[in-house]
Amino acid sequence: MSEPITMTQDNGIAKLILNRPSVFNAFDHNMIEHFARQVIMLAADENIRGVVISGEGKGFCVGGDIKSVSEFPLGPSVAFHKLAASFHQAILEIRRMPKPVIAAINGIAAGGGFSLALACDFRIMARSATLRQAYTSNGLCIDGGGTFTLPRIVGLARALEIAGFDAPISSDKALTWGLVTRVVDDGHALEEAVNMAHELSNNSLNSFGWSKQLLTDSFNSAFESHIERERLGLCSCAEHPDGKEGLQAFADKRKPVFKR
Repeated sequence: MSEPITMTQDNGIAKLILNRPSVFNAFDHNMIEHFARQVIMLAADENIRGVVISGEGKGFCVGGDIKSVSEFPLGPSVAFHKLAASFHQAILEIRRMPKPVIAAINGIAAGGGFSLALACDFRIMARSATLRQAYTSNGLCIDGGGTFTLPRIVGLARALEIAGFDAPISSDKALTWGLVTRVVDDGHALEEAVNMAHELSNNSLNSFGWSKQLLTDSFNSAFESHIERERLGLCSCAEHPDGKEGLQAFADKRKPVFKR
């Protein structure tokens, strides 16, 4: 039996591949627990400077495995409670880890797969792939942080449209709406995402981590307290080796070289 999640790494970039292609990489309890453990491990691994998430086969991820939910002995509510516990832990780790996380959307991303993609810092989408929130068409509400990230990406009115009508979103429309970072030819989403991760890994990871945390927290902070956190972050970055190198390189009128 194959592993539900495969992980490989090359030169500091980890590739997490969802590996249940026969069901378009739908999450059952075993798979989501494996996924959460891998994300937690990568978040803590100082040798990893970027993470790329993609799916095996024709799909990125279609969210929870409804068949396994419907067959769960204690009922669907308990099944979703258990699924969401691990899924939300993984989402929190993605949003909190001080390194870039990129979704390579190789095929359909729906339900929890849609929310997972939105939780990543960047999204590379194959031209023929589609996005769909899918929850409301099945009488459910959006989870996986989707109701937090979606309106902050597209605005409240557009988010309500997506929630209310649940129409499939093409790659062209996803790019126009700002749901994805780039659209690439089919078969190249993973490659482009890995290239982006390598490009980002050459920059200051400390600077990116601070910026990611401040931007994420900005929606929940009062202005006065937030700009104080910015000041603390700025001073911390200035004392970090990356900050010292960046300032010296600016003075020397050269490109900074950050230690990996």
